[in-house]
Amino acid sequence: MSVIEDYVAGIEGTCGQEGSVIVTFKYDKKDEALASIHKRAKLKNSISGVIFEFVFQGFSFRVFPTGKAIFSSVPSKEMLISILKSLLL
Repeated sequence: MSVIEDYVAGIEGTCGQEGSVIVTFKYDKKDEALASIHKRAKLKNSISGVIFEFVFQGFSFRVFPTGKAIFSSVPSKEMLISILKSLLL
């Protein structure tokens, strides 16, 4: 089983000009995934401990304690998968 299948429940694109991608982590793995992200990515901003803005490999994204992450301006799904593997390994 790959890292993505272990941690990610779903990946959905959003509508709009920016083309963001929402990643939903599996409920039973979300705490482990969020801890790994906090350890590997650079925290840019935190809003009331509810929204965390990170930068990793030049890409900015937001993470929510509910187990969702919103990635903006990632050029392809392959790039997103690569970023997620690096964050979660």
